[in-house]
Amino acid sequence: MSKLTIVAKIEANPESIELVKAELLKLIEPTRQEAGCIQYDLHQDNTNPEVFVFYENWESRELWQAHMNNDHLKAYMKATDGAVVNFTLNEMAMIG
Repeated sequence: MSKLTIVAKIEANPESIELVKAELLKLIEPTRQEAGCIQYDLHQDNTNPEVFVFYENWESRELWQAHMNNDHLKAYMKATDGAVVNFTLNEMAMIG
């Protein structure tokens, strides 16, 4: 197994920043308790507050995929439906 790094960028509608932020914050504690989660850190852009980035490290892609199917992630998707204008996810490997 090789470690997987995830960089997920979430862009909220300007009128939905606080909603999206509150829902993203709810993901942190349950996700950090999941099997395989090494790091799960949420960031908000200093000049564009509608932009959020999760920087994640997982023990394996399989354990990350299990995370993607968890109930708290499904609840987030339902709660933020229509509030997110763009979502980009990169699966990455450290090369240096």
